[in-house]
Amino acid sequence: MQGPMLFAPDARNGGVWTQLAGHLHRPLARLEYRAFEDGEHKIRPLDSVRERDVYVLQSFYGDADDSPNDKLIRSLWLAGALRDAGASRVTLVAPYLCYARKDRRTQLRDPVSSRYLAQLIEAMGIARVVTLDVHNLAAFQNAFRIPTEHLSALTLFMPQLLALLGAAEAVVVSPDAGGVARAEALRSRLERQSGRAVGRAVLEKHRSGGVLSGDHLAGEVAGRVAVLIDDLVSTGATLERAVRACRAHGATRVYALATHALLAAGAADTLAGMPLDALLLTDTLPPRELPVSLREKVRWLPVAPLLAAVVQRLHDGGSVAELLA
Repeated sequence: MQGPMLFAPDARNGGVWTQLAGHLHRPLARLEYRAFEDGEHKIRPLDSVRERDVYVLQSFYGDADDSPNDKLIRSLWLAGALRDAGASRVTLVAPYLCYARKDRRTQLRDPVSSRYLAQLIEAMGIARVVTLDVHNLAAFQNAFRIPTEHLSALTLFMPQLLALLGAAEAVVVSPDAGGVARAEALRSRLERQSGRAVGRAVLEKHRSGGVLSGDHLAGEVAGRVAVLIDDLVSTGATLERAVRACRAHGATRVYALATHALLAAGAADTLAGMPLDALLLTDTLPPRELPVSLREKVRWLPVAPLLAAVVQRLHDGGSVAELLA
């Protein structure tokens, strides 16, 4: 039986894809990429894909070379070309999925961008989408009519977090009401694996015109290690508020977990200035250069082993859920 074929349309910034291919003992398939004078481009597989199980590997974030839109269109065009060339199945592996935060209308005539993204992906004949810790799981699952695999970074975080906590009493804190389900999933797993009771807390947050407010913390953190969890860090403002609130309410230490390190301009300086003891991040986006004071607190966790295991199970027809238990 032939193994999965792996295509990384953004291999220039794709250290994670090289690692994934290494875990599967498979090469990244060859691609031809051409950019035209007017900004259009073409992308073409150079290896035969007829009757093959194919995986397009791409995180949709912006960088100095391309916007998320550039990467999205390139991946969609590649998926279409693979289907036209006779691939038996095309799966999109997108650890960081763009437009996932715009999942509902908050103003009159707002776009529901996450749903439009799903329609584009389906239109190109993609059979399945694999992603990691989307902003709103219910909105993600409801947007797609094709099968999806939503992975959790808790599998990656737990060994590091348990080692950091030791025998200390812990409380899991959600930085806002929207993240309560994510925080509860961490709390339940932490309680189960540590064999000790773990508290819960949630911080009030309001956003208006890009300004954050609200400082009420519901739950007891005094004398405990506070563990904050969020799906991503962009400006660092939400995390900073939460860290300072936990300290103000008597937390002995504060650890933070975030899957996607977007780290917009100025975020690293914001993070470096907080009274934070450790920050666990994954490399769904390439790790950024950080100030020395922050670098000592950050632990980058590789996602390639998890993604490789998922690809292999999908190819073999195995269970992905068992990996996340």
